[in-house]
Amino acid sequence: MSLLRSSAPFLSASKKSRSPCLPLPARPLSTCSTRRRLSGCRPIVKLRASSKRRCSAAMAIHEGSTSSSSPLQDGMLYAQAFWVSKSIIAWDVDAGDGSCCLFSSKNASLSVANGEIHGYDTKIKLEESNERLPEHVTEKFPHIRDLKHFQVPPALDVKTILKHQLAVAVLRSEGECTCITGLQLAGVLDELFTYNGPLGTIFSSEAISLYLWAPTAQEVNVLIYLEPEGGDPLEFIELEESHGVWSTKGPVTWEGYYYVYEVSVYHPSTLQIEKCIANDPYARGLSADGRRTLIVNVDSETAKPKAWDNLVDEKPNLLSFSDISIYELHVRDFSSSDNTVPSDFRGGYLAFTLPASAGMLHLKKLSRAGITHIHLLPTFQFAGVDDKKDKWQHVDFQMLESFPTDSEEQQACIIAIQNADGYNWGYNPVLWGVPKGSYASNPNGSCRIIEFRKMVQALNRIGLRVVLDVVYNHLHASGPHDDYSVLDKIVPGYYLRRNLDGFIEHSTCINNTASEHSMVERLIIDDLLHWAVNYKVDGFRFDLMGHIMKRTMVKARSALQSLSKHNDGVDGSGIYIYGEGWDFGEVAKNGRGVNASQFNLCETGIGSFNDRIRDAMLGGSPFGHPLQQGFMTGLSLEPNDHDHGSKSTVDHMLAILKDHIQVGMAANLKDFVLTNHEGQEVKGCEISMHDGAPVAYASSPIETVNYVSAHDNETLFDIVSLKTPLNISVDARCRMNHLATSIIALSQGVPFFHAGDEILRSKSLDRDSYNSGDWFNRLDFSYNSNNWGVGLPPKEKNERNWPLMKTRLADPAFKPQRSHILAALENFSIFISIRYSSPLFRLDTAKAIKERVRFHNTGPSWVPGVIVMSIEDGHDGVPGLSQLDPIYSYIVVLINVCPTGITFSSPSLRGKDLQLHPLQMHSTDHIVKNSTYDSSAGSFTIPSRTTSVFVEARVS
Repeated sequence: MSLLRSSAPFLSASKKSRSPCLPLPARPLSTCSTRRRLSGCRPIVKLRASSKRRCSAAMAIHEGSTSSSSPLQDGMLYAQAFWVSKSIIAWDVDAGDGSCCLFSSKNASLSVANGEIHGYDTKIKLEESNERLPEHVTEKFPHIRDLKHFQVPPALDVKTILKHQLAVAVLRSEGECTCITGLQLAGVLDELFTYNGPLGTIFSSEAISLYLWAPTAQEVNVLIYLEPEGGDPLEFIELEESHGVWSTKGPVTWEGYYYVYEVSVYHPSTLQIEKCIANDPYARGLSADGRRTLIVNVDSETAKPKAWDNLVDEKPNLLSFSDISIYELHVRDFSSSDNTVPSDFRGGYLAFTLPASAGMLHLKKLSRAGITHIHLLPTFQFAGVDDKKDKWQHVDFQMLESFPTDSEEQQACIIAIQNADGYNWGYNPVLWGVPKGSYASNPNGSCRIIEFRKMVQALNRIGLRVVLDVVYNHLHASGPHDDYSVLDKIVPGYYLRRNLDGFIEHSTCINNTASEHSMVERLIIDDLLHWAVNYKVDGFRFDLMGHIMKRTMVKARSALQSLSKHNDGVDGSGIYIYGEGWDFGEVAKNGRGVNASQFNLCETGIGSFNDRIRDAMLGGSPFGHPLQQGFMTGLSLEPNDHDHGSKSTVDHMLAILKDHIQVGMAANLKDFVLTNHEGQEVKGCEISMHDGAPVAYASSPIETVNYVSAHDNETLFDIVSLKTPLNISVDARCRMNHLATSIIALSQGVPFFHAGDEILRSKSLDRDSYNSGDWFNRLDFSYNSNNWGVGLPPKEKNERNWPLMKTRLADPAFKPQRSHILAALENFSIFISIRYSSPLFRLDTAKAIKERVRFHNTGPSWVPGVIVMSIEDGHDGVPGLSQLDPIYSYIVVLINVCPTGITFSSPSLRGKDLQLHPLQMHSTDHIVKNSTYDSSAGSFTIPSRTTSVFVEARVS
């Protein structure tokens, strides 16, 4: 693995409690953490060879099929043909002298015996075309561009036949079937049934109407219940269909009742007509654990906290997206260990409504310093945590505290209850449009809606906007029977992305969704608008955004931006969206259309995480050796025991990493010009990663989200503790933590921080704490502990590195004291405040950054371990740069990662009237106060492991 970059950047080396991944031969690197058995899932078969091979594979007996099945019968388990429009079926098959026919069976009775197909209601001959698939088809489905083209007779009643079991087969001239397979229907469903009308529960003064898009269903009924679980239905109503949408009307007295749909539909995973019990995909309320959909009017006054409708007027000001700084937080982490919060509120939405709690006082400090947005990990209805708290199991923390700091006992106790303890990050989507019930005081009724709104309201009132972590790239379950399956019960095979053999893609870990399909895209956009309008949230972070199509993301941004205070009660122009733009799996290199990956998002105004600056600062990647060092973890300057290569190789690598960091500090702009380590003037896009990919990809600062840690992988303090030499002091490690957060805080672009970066948060070296419980995920806002040394972390993702961890966790010298934590908080707050002390740190155009930002310690004679950045402002009435900052005319940032102090001189920095920034001058950090500047020589002295900011005050 390269030191500079992995083949699949930052994603988690995890993906949380996403159910297990199947191994995919085509994937260069696993990106999933959980490996539980996929019950009921069929293996993925990657077949990309000749037509003959694919057809013979389709006839091969499928693993898991009964021994009495014939090869042809098992061919129907596959879906290697694509019905892409009303008139076209694509299939990679050679009919030879035979013919290709379409078969349908309303009751799913298709079978093959002795070469003959039985049980069909319809047999239609398809005409093979010599033409290539039309451009509009291959643009939407690029992975099938080379398949053959078969014409469907125009007289066929396609809408009706799409409700049947379908197969296409090759028949010899004498009628013998030689090859058969099922069909994937997304293309034709989009052409015939794309729908823009009402969906879900619609309220009027006279009635409550239900609408469900289910064009392949043969029958849909709704069961109305009085109670959230148990009991017989009050009503059983058959819905009526019109153009693929099933609907019914009921009395207004239904409000507060619950319902489920009973959908009779052919399901390709079982080859049967299934009677599926499903929630409404557009549910806005649920019973506990999502057993039933709640009929709730989210616009009702009874579902709103006091003054909710006026919240738009209380929103913190946001002049530009460049003014954003983000703090990523898990709802449960925030208060589960906070003794200043009543036990009934801990770990839930209402903990944010207590202004005097330790956690809220901490958030107020961050808000006063300048943090603008709280990013909440998933808060929609997810699997993995029971909504009913009385079912949770608990571990005795006093017992865990009695074990040694490097013991295996703590993790063993956590593992024993980890699927029943109330803890999970939440990346297991079940229903996207309803708040998670386990965070509410009562998971039934409208309680979760009201309490979620109170949380947003409380955060807004202390100056913090709210970002939701949305997970539209996959779903937790599929199939007709799983309790957590919803979309795949209603239109089987449509919402989930399937491979060339018809099996679900699992590159995101499980059940990848297909935003290239029209009604999937609509559901995503409708859901975003729902959260923006009905919960007044201020931004969205997209999990594995690269698995969503760029078109979908651009439409989503446009729809959100169009919301207005007058029409919608919110100002959509202030809603920011960003996400993980990783390019891997079946979508890599635009394999399923132009996807929302880093390089494709240029000029969209959509942000993506900048893994380049993270990896250059820390070293290696989340997938590399844990001891690989980076620019600020000691590479070359303080080597650890890992073999990084020869001294010349390591020194060269350090210089390359500096270039990467400098590009990141200039917002990772493609066209930003700097002098590289070889002395050449190059653009950011001309600096390459180890694999030849450009470092820079952004066209504007708001398209870059700079970060050094996130919920995935080790915390910042933990990764520093792993990568630095064993013999350095905890003081030194804490200052490296300061250095990392200072670089992110002072960079152009949008800064992003993981909760606890500012207080040396540790998870006892856990690299994937998605299901590690409160013990390993604790946040202590009393500042007495950073949670270091609470035992060896769970073995699932950590065991192979336990020997490295044990050495560190057992050493009491590694553990920070309260004084270290308080110093880290002050240091973090000061650098955030410095960012907001001048608009020069938040330039909002690429042009402004290219004109004003310069790097000085460059070229082959650079001082190792030092970055020097200046930002210049203009003067009123003087030709040239415009004046942006009324206080400072010139700023110099000097970052010294060396273990010793340095002196740096530059002729271009002579003659300035520079002083150490007032916030640093008045801080309690006595080390930074030793920073000096000599105007006559343009010379600075900077202490070891220190970031110093010098400013030139504007002459009045």
